[in-house]
Amino acid sequence: VSTQSTGSSGINAEYGYLRYGRHEARSHHEVYYPVVMAGILAIYGLVVAALIIQSLYPAPQYTLFMSFCDFAAGLSVGICGLASGFAIGIVGDAGVRSTAQQPKLFVGMILILIFAEVLGLYGLIVGIILHIRITTKVSS
Repeated sequence: VSTQSTGSSGINAEYGYLRYGRHEARSHHEVYYPVVMAGILAIYGLVVAALIIQSLYPAPQYTLFMSFCDFAAGLSVGICGLASGFAIGIVGDAGVRSTAQQPKLFVGMILILIFAEVLGLYGLIVGIILHIRITTKVSS
């Protein structure tokens, strides 16, 4: 499960990098915003993977409920990161091209990139909530 969340988050970040491509911007700092935002998606997967690995128990204590909650946590981060990676890649591609022609569009591009990044953040929040559910179930 942790491999799935880390792997899918890494693939999502790579899609953001690859889709983004090479563009001629008026200054170089505009080019790096979508790339950095796509890289943050991989960090979300690492966070959930670290939480899952930290809470693994030996086989008798690790119930089916706990395993499905961990699977759902990794899946939520992975699928939300996939959607966010696609959105960041498409917006970053179109945004940098249009910002090179019309510099006023830079703020709009950043706002749309932030909205696209929030999709991945929602997946991280759901994954953490699922993980907290496991720890409260075990402690009670």
